[in-house]
Amino acid sequence: MRTPFIKMHGLGNDFVVLDARETELPSVTNAVAKAIADRRTGIGCDQLVLLEPSASHDFKMRFFNSDGGEVGACGNASRAVAILHGEPAKVETAGGALSLHPSEGGASVDMGVPSFDWDAIPLDYPMDTLSMPLGWPMEVGSLENPAAVNVGNPHAVFFVEDADAVDLKTYGPIIEHDAVFPERVNVNVASLIAPDHLRLHVWERGAGITRACGTGACATAVAAARRGISGRDVMVSLPGGDLRIEWRSDDTILMTGPATEAFRGTFEWDDFA
Repeated sequence: MRTPFIKMHGLGNDFVVLDARETELPSVTNAVAKAIADRRTGIGCDQLVLLEPSASHDFKMRFFNSDGGEVGACGNASRAVAILHGEPAKVETAGGALSLHPSEGGASVDMGVPSFDWDAIPLDYPMDTLSMPLGWPMEVGSLENPAAVNVGNPHAVFFVEDADAVDLKTYGPIIEHDAVFPERVNVNVASLIAPDHLRLHVWERGAGITRACGTGACATAVAAARRGISGRDVMVSLPGGDLRIEWRSDDTILMTGPATEAFRGTFEWDDFA
C-alpha cells in the first residue's frame, strides 16, 4: 500500500510524520520505525511521529527514535505537529498531555510539569537529582555532577565552561548507556552565556547528536533555574537555532520556537515492513 508521509523539522531536528487520525495504518513496529528513519535506505529522520485518534484528547502523538525505540516525548516534533494541525489542541502522549498553540512560523507547546524524583527520572538508586554525585572522566577534565530532569523523557544536564568544546560524540553514548539510567538518558551539555541565555548541545538517546532537542532545552532551562544560575525565562541556543523556554509560576514549561514542513511524499509500506 502507498502510504503518505510529511517530512518536517524543528531547527534541523527532522521528523517523518504519519497521520493515522482518520485512515488506519498497519502497526508501526520498532523495526518499521528504524527502517523508515534510515538515511541511506529509508526516508531518513531523527524521529518518526505517528498521529492517532484519542478517546480523551484531540488526538494522540507517538514518537520513535531513529533506532526504532519508542519514547514518551519530543518537543521539536510537537511544535511541528502544532503547525501541521493548524489550531490549538490538547494532545495525548506517553509522557503526558501537551497543549499545542501554532503561531506564524512556529508554535508554543505547554510541556507540562517536570519531574525531579530519582525514581521518576528514573535512576537505578536514590540520589540528589539537582547535583548527582557522579562523574565521567574525559581526556581533559570530566563531566560531573549533572542535574537529572524528566520532561516526558529522562535528561542528564551538565553545566560546563564551554559546551562547544565537549566531545559529545564520544562521551554521549557512554553516559546514555550507563547502568545508573535503567531507561537510558538524553545527555545535555550546557554553558551560561548570560543569566537569560544558555548554549546547549544534546546527545539524544536512540538518535545521537542532534541539531536541536526541545525536551533537552526544557530540561536544561529548568535545571539552570533550580541551581540559581539563570532566571526562569531563558533563550536556549542550539546548533540548529534558538528556543525560548519559560518555566512558569505554575511550574509548567512553555517552549516556543520555529518549525517547518519540508516536503510530502508516499512510500510502499511493505518496503519497510
